[in-house]
Amino acid sequence: MTNDDSTNGGRGLATTWRVLRHPASLIALAAVLGIVFGLATGEWAANLKFVGDLFIRLIQMAIVPLVMASVIVATGSMTGSGMGRLAGRTFAWMIGFSVVAAIVGWALATLVQPGTGIDYSGTVDPALQEAAEPAGWQETVLGFVSTNIFSAMSTASMLPIIVFSLLFGLALNGYVHTTGNRLVVTLLDQLQQIILGMIRLVMRIAPIGVFCLLAALAGDVGFAVVTTALAYLGSTLAGVLIVTALFVVVVAVRTRLNPAALPGKLAEQTVIAVTTTSSAVTFPTVLKNAVEKVGISQRVANFTLSVGLTMGSYGAVLNYTIVILFLAQAGRVELTPGQIILGMALAIMLNMGTITVPGGFAVAATFLATSLGLPLEAVGLLIAVDWFTGIFRTFLNVNGDTMVAMLVANGTDEIDRDVYAGRKSVTAAPAVDEELSEKFAAADRAD
Repeated sequence: MTNDDSTNGGRGLATTWRVLRHPASLIALAAVLGIVFGLATGEWAANLKFVGDLFIRLIQMAIVPLVMASVIVATGSMTGSGMGRLAGRTFAWMIGFSVVAAIVGWALATLVQPGTGIDYSGTVDPALQEAAEPAGWQETVLGFVSTNIFSAMSTASMLPIIVFSLLFGLALNGYVHTTGNRLVVTLLDQLQQIILGMIRLVMRIAPIGVFCLLAALAGDVGFAVVTTALAYLGSTLAGVLIVTALFVVVVAVRTRLNPAALPGKLAEQTVIAVTTTSSAVTFPTVLKNAVEKVGISQRVANFTLSVGLTMGSYGAVLNYTIVILFLAQAGRVELTPGQIILGMALAIMLNMGTITVPGGFAVAATFLATSLGLPLEAVGLLIAVDWFTGIFRTFLNVNGDTMVAMLVANGTDEIDRDVYAGRKSVTAAPAVDEELSEKFAAADRAD
């Protein structure tokens, strides 16, 4: 073997080792081994379930302080900059398509019933039992406000916690604007970062937790665990394709541009999005293509696409809505229309960044389950296949942002149709990564 061959072989081994050490690879490997172990050992695998439950509880433990700190910091730090007609159009289209994504997710999960292949209809965690009991709309509204916030925190009643945090954040925002004193905001932001560090520590044992959860699940329900996972992935993929098609139809009708040209203009960013599963990594390409290939003005592209990093996670809204229905079906929980609407609203709020939940899909899924009183046992299966759903989410997030920018630019006549048709060339200004670092981090959490 020549020196060049040795060097290339060494690099190949190093690359393979890096891939195998990646958290997503370790979780995927643990999921496969867990299913195989559970199928081989049968009911005995239930003895490992407590380890998986411990992993889920470690995530649950951080959710209440994390959500409180995140909502208060986000609300307390708001400023009045960026308002106006451009912002109004951007927010209107993004919220509108987020609602559409939630509805599509609900419809597909109701039709396909991806969670019915497994059964977790046993007892609900006592801490969540009260939240799972149906109530009239008056009682539901009253339940949004707790007479004792510490009691709500002790039982993980998320809605009263969110309402308290929003009000506290608004009051803090007024205090900061009046006095200029950001001490409390800074302290809570630091608390948020510390809790994020806790979650990172917990996620180091995610492969072990996923192995034990899926081993117990496979030992209980058998090969149905595989078909259930495929049904969940199929529902998410179908939803992404449907929402993408709706985006294209609306863009074609509103802008009167040729939709057949869109796939070619979005191809480059799509490849980057699905291979990296990161909206943040894809952002410079999205911004460049929006100006140079689609013809969107630099002004609209800069504002709308940067806002889209945190608010334009349509794939996340779709996926989170399917997760809610999946867990309800797995637990044989009959959700009321009010609970379904509430679940959609929470998914949209997660997307909009009002509830910033760092730590990835595991935290978001646990937050949604806790908020609606749903069983958590099947979360391990969803975590195991989240790499695939991450591809689907990022594909829709990235391309959806571009099409929203087209709709916003069309409203102010800021699409250069000659550029779109390929008759004219322009050069986009580069993105300033430092100014968008926080939004990049939030976008990666949504992906």
